[in-house]
Amino acid sequence: MAGETDQLAPQDAKSDLDYEQARLAYSIIQSLLEHTRVVSDLIAVMAQALDEDTQRALTQTPIWTAYLDSRRDLDRTRANVEKFASVMKQLGEE
Repeated sequence: MAGETDQLAPQDAKSDLDYEQARLAYSIIQSLLEHTRVVSDLIAVMAQALDEDTQRALTQTPIWTAYLDSRRDLDRTRANVEKFASVMKQLGEE
């Protein structure tokens, strides 16, 4: 029907969600998020080792802007993963 979305209602999603597959997906997502956090920390340490002129030049590039945009997106993704973890916990208790 017009105006309907392809997303399942929460109660439908629970019945269609395979718990083991969801646990695997969550584990993969968590690993990727953790790796990204570690890489971000490494970038910060490396940036501190640069002289001020090099830092300024680096932070004025489109690549740096894309990096910062990606970090903001990652923050939103973390919130979604936390919601997913909550659903997983509820499913595990049922």
